[in-house]
Amino acid sequence: VVDQNESRAAAIGENLGVPWFTEIDDFIDRAAPEAVSVVVPTCMHFEIARKALKNGIHVLIEKPVTTTVNEAEQLLRIAAESDLVLQVGHIERFNSAVQYISKIVHEPLFLQSRRLGPYSPRISDVGVVLDLMIHDIDIILSLVRSEISDISATGRCIRSDHEDIASAQISFANGSMAHILVSRVSERRLRQLEIMEPERYVTIDYETQDVSINRCVRQNNNSLVEVIEHPVFPKSEPLKLELQHFVTCVREGKQPLVGITDGKRALEVAVSVLKQIHLDEQQFPEGRQAVSC
Repeated sequence: VVDQNESRAAAIGENLGVPWFTEIDDFIDRAAPEAVSVVVPTCMHFEIARKALKNGIHVLIEKPVTTTVNEAEQLLRIAAESDLVLQVGHIERFNSAVQYISKIVHEPLFLQSRRLGPYSPRISDVGVVLDLMIHDIDIILSLVRSEISDISATGRCIRSDHEDIASAQISFANGSMAHILVSRVSERRLRQLEIMEPERYVTIDYETQDVSINRCVRQNNNSLVEVIEHPVFPKSEPLKLELQHFVTCVREGKQPLVGITDGKRALEVAVSVLKQIHLDEQQFPEGRQAVSC
């Protein structure tokens, strides 16, 4: 365990029965780790991940992978040159509902994602785009296998110095379209994705991990009847699956489900969304940073 807060590092280390440190360099020199999980403020991702990779250490890094696309590209090169596992923590990919629909959704025409929740001062270094929307961006990019043709977005600061609510519309070259709404100033929590395909409508609830499939079936008398299916599949804790997957990739030399390439692409789209939001100079004056420490 590494934490700059000595008392917290000591408490966690002693509770888990593992060595604890307050400095990353001391940790690397004395513990000689094979792999690390980087869970720090976004602005610190690049330096810590780069240091670990340079020392031959496999890395699981929280999303967003870095604060800039250039930093993500640097990490990609370092990981590729050293043949190390660099997994990005887009945890929703390990949501059982997401893993289920990724096997059955083949022709998404329209996707609508809503990720809403009440305000919490816990996340203060980034706005809602890099904190929440990037989850939905990653999922949508994994489902729509097409280049992006256009992005439009808007957002507002409500309770913090960063955008607290944002809406984005993404158009794809193949004609697919996605709309994403995220907020951290809503009264209630909602984590939902709706996907329209030519002959069915698929809805998933990220929190309950439930999936519903709506389709119209033509009867013998030529009338249409709506049929709603609720598929049954095993449900698991996404974080546990994510960590187990990382360990497996390290031990067996496999490529992670969400590697640096996917992490970089999601970041590129998130940055484009932020640029669209920042065009509203009245709400986002020139010079405002997307990430702060």
